[in-house]
Amino acid sequence: MVQRLVQRLSSSISLHGLRVLSVLGLASLLALTLGACTPFGASTSTSSYSGPVAHVSLALDWTPNTNHTGIYVAQRLGYYRQNGIALSLTPYSSSVAPEELVATGKADFAISFPEAVTTFRAQGLPIVSIAAVIENNTSALVSLKSSGLDTVASLAGKRYAGFGAPYEQPVVAQVLSCGGAKSTSFQNITTQLDPIAALKSKQFDFAWVYEGWEVIEAQREGLQLNVFPLVDYCIPNYSSPVIITSETMIKQHPDVIRRFLKATAQGYTYAIQHPHDAASQLIAGAPAGTFDDPGLVYASQAFLSSRYMQGVSCWGQQTLQKWTDYPRFMYTHHAILDANGNPITTQPNYAAAFTNAFLPACG
Repeated sequence: MVQRLVQRLSSSISLHGLRVLSVLGLASLLALTLGACTPFGASTSTSSYSGPVAHVSLALDWTPNTNHTGIYVAQRLGYYRQNGIALSLTPYSSSVAPEELVATGKADFAISFPEAVTTFRAQGLPIVSIAAVIENNTSALVSLKSSGLDTVASLAGKRYAGFGAPYEQPVVAQVLSCGGAKSTSFQNITTQLDPIAALKSKQFDFAWVYEGWEVIEAQREGLQLNVFPLVDYCIPNYSSPVIITSETMIKQHPDVIRRFLKATAQGYTYAIQHPHDAASQLIAGAPAGTFDDPGLVYASQAFLSSRYMQGVSCWGQQTLQKWTDYPRFMYTHHAILDANGNPITTQPNYAAAFTNAFLPACG
């Protein structure tokens, strides 16, 4: 799933240089036309909220997966309805980044990542992170056990299945250095293959994946992996993914954001407390045929439920330290590019990239 982010930031970093996936793009445009941009305010109300219902949209970052479980739970168990929110989900399309949809008012919320928030803000998009979906970074470099590359140091000089994002080179080099490699050089080869498929092809030696999905997926296929979590190798920790909105939304509809996040927090809290049932809700709520292996969903959910709010008191909390340390790492390694594809020369306003102001009271 790391692929979904780097696909958005690869090739041209310009907002108009994103890769096109025509069929999925058409589905996304249809979703936007038919429901995602319904105006705020309707005539109906719910038993626990007496005001007008707000029709809002959330743009997904990829096909439905366990990063999204709390959202599907909140839909199916009526938490959005109870808070006066009618939510429509906009399917992911590589033709238009979710961040751009939010920035241009074509979606009210989206799933994003600190790398994307940092990059797109540097390009002038007025987007803000309003909640952490998973509190800590769960990504890792992996190699096949059968490859014999069982230490980080052994990855030096090997073939990395990359996706062309500007931050990949410094991140992997930092991991190699921290792991005691004598050299931080490696072969950064851009590929369209899924990371696990890339390893299986034997054309690549290691890849960057999420432990909560690809590692479990590989295990279920009988593939044994060496797993090197980034947080164990000198990469600053960060929350990933996150939920974003626009500065315009914050100014004009703060109460809608609060009600949306209250319901979303209820959904993720339920998923934390009831992993198996939450996975069932995700499977039932996602479009038919989304999951070829339902067992992967249950296993992934068992992994993630304890990690959604690991280390914090309530779901969604973000910290200035996390929003400073990793973006600053990107900045110092010239990995934050402006709209022209050039590294920015002034440090970002780290504090402006996120807010906890709309999360439910944590008590």
